[in-house]
Amino acid sequence: MNLVDLIILVCTLSNPTACTERHILLQSSGSLQACMIQAPPYLAQWVGEHPNYRVQRWRCRWPGADGAKI
Repeated sequence: MNLVDLIILVCTLSNPTACTERHILLQSSGSLQACMIQAPPYLAQWVGEHPNYRVQRWRCRWPGADGAKI
């Protein structure tokens, strides 16, 4: 299993222009495309735990792909 970084752009409901990126590390045995397809249950869980936010968009990357260390 590999780790995949699910990056979500979330915005507050009270100020829709106040958006930030959040990262969720997931275990995946598939591709980045598989991560995108498997993401909705994780997104729903995150929104359930953070009811004052909405998910604007999401993407998947391999951890450290942007040069950042995990």
